[in-house]
Amino acid sequence: MFTEIGKSVAPHLKRLVPLMLSAPAGILLLVAAAAMSGIGHRWVDILAQFVAPALGVAVVLTLVALLLRQVHGAVAYGVAVLVLMIAVWPQWGPVRGVARPDAPVVRLYSANLWARNTDVDAITRSIADADADIVLLIELGDAPAARLGQVLAGYPHRIVTPRVDRSGGAARSVIASRYPLTAIADVADGLQDVAAVARTPIGPLNVVGVHLTRPWPFQYQWGQISQVQALAAVRAGLTGPVIVAGDFNSVSTGRIGRQLRAEVGLSPAPGWPGTWPAAAPSIMGLTIDQVYRSPELAFVSRRLGRPTGSDHRPVITEFTLAAD
Repeated sequence: MFTEIGKSVAPHLKRLVPLMLSAPAGILLLVAAAAMSGIGHRWVDILAQFVAPALGVAVVLTLVALLLRQVHGAVAYGVAVLVLMIAVWPQWGPVRGVARPDAPVVRLYSANLWARNTDVDAITRSIADADADIVLLIELGDAPAARLGQVLAGYPHRIVTPRVDRSGGAARSVIASRYPLTAIADVADGLQDVAAVARTPIGPLNVVGVHLTRPWPFQYQWGQISQVQALAAVRAGLTGPVIVAGDFNSVSTGRIGRQLRAEVGLSPAPGWPGTWPAAAPSIMGLTIDQVYRSPELAFVSRRLGRPTGSDHRPVITEFTLAAD
């Protein structure tokens, strides 16, 4: 009897396998649609954050379907790969600006070090290997703060914010530079930031470091939006070129990235490879650690730095004056 049942069920199962293999393609396409929609609703925005990881999943599933010789699944995931590549490209390949010929280049190292990170040697090696002109650190914990002379050897000019006790560990923000710094004292309410003017070879440069709160549903839905509004107020008081870097807890194509472009007048650096979580392959990572420029500047390059022991990867960007 069981043999007869098996024979009658087998054809139905055979038809179900391709459907089961291709069904997740719909979810992947939904993520792509959220990223391309430009809709700022919190439900749509949280989906849009995951367009890069979704692309990685789609590539893997396409290969699996091909290995299993499941044509329908391979086609469905292949389509998802193409659509996701279109959706993620504005994040990975934004306009860098046109560099002014023969203008000096400034290199910036920016990183969320994670407040509980005690691997001071890894932090020191990462910063030294980057050989940056300006170093911007978010979530500098007690361990590296106690050895700041080692961590920032070669950077005599430093601005360090007061120690802030948080549930995730005490932290500070730091701007360190090979060039003289002048602190910008106007720290916005509700925004974790550090700001200074650096006297660089391209002239006075406003450098602002920020750490936005986590997005909804991990924090209240207006948190990041109100912090960007506070950043816009800081930006309004600055003259000359501006670089804003740090942990934005959002990809550049999400609603926060769009708000930064519209209200603060800043453009992002390329967002590939991904920066968080550091343990994930780059294609699966979210680029929430970013660098934004004002129109007076152009990005020359962007890459990731050596691991620091944090769950975020450091970002190294080079920029210069934009052509007129």
